[in-house]
Amino acid sequence: MYKKQMALQKALCLLAVCSGALVFLYALGMMTDLYDTLYSTMMNAADLTQTDVPGSAVYYNMQEFNAVFLRFSIVSILLACLLYLTNTHIRRRYYIGNYIAVAAFAGWNLNLAIWSHGYIEIFKKQFLEVDFAALRVHADTWKTAYTESTFWFDAHYGVFAVTFLISALLILNAFWKISLMTAEARLIRDGKEAAA
Repeated sequence: MYKKQMALQKALCLLAVCSGALVFLYALGMMTDLYDTLYSTMMNAADLTQTDVPGSAVYYNMQEFNAVFLRFSIVSILLACLLYLTNTHIRRRYYIGNYIAVAAFAGWNLNLAIWSHGYIEIFKKQFLEVDFAALRVHADTWKTAYTESTFWFDAHYGVFAVTFLISALLILNAFWKISLMTAEARLIRDGKEAAA
């Protein structure tokens, strides 16, 4: 039974790093469409009312959030690496550091998802208030990109579903580890009592 559990915990630690990288890549890519379609519409970054396309200020409104989100995604990667620093991927018996690493990774990603979801939904609403007719005219005139897609806003559901799943599996794995360690201790104790 330990072999299956050890194989699972090794795979989960690798997937945790991958999920942290996924959040990081999402944070990097989130502004791509907005930059391509809305940046050129702003005539004066100091005065966001000077624009060819009403509502295009959402690009600038998102800058501060995106910078913080990017830093927070790096923390997700570092917490996934903490699983390796505590040898959670190979340790047969868990110690307090292993439980802390699992809890920190899962707790951080849960909080990050809740925090970012609120902001992303606010900015998605702002994006949908862009004057897309004016944006189409601007794109045709200046040969810039045009999109009405909310893909990058909606993608956070998939990104955080992955991190939730991996976090939940890491927690379940820790409980499985506890049950195996308890059963092993019981067998050792019973063996010693039988030998006495």
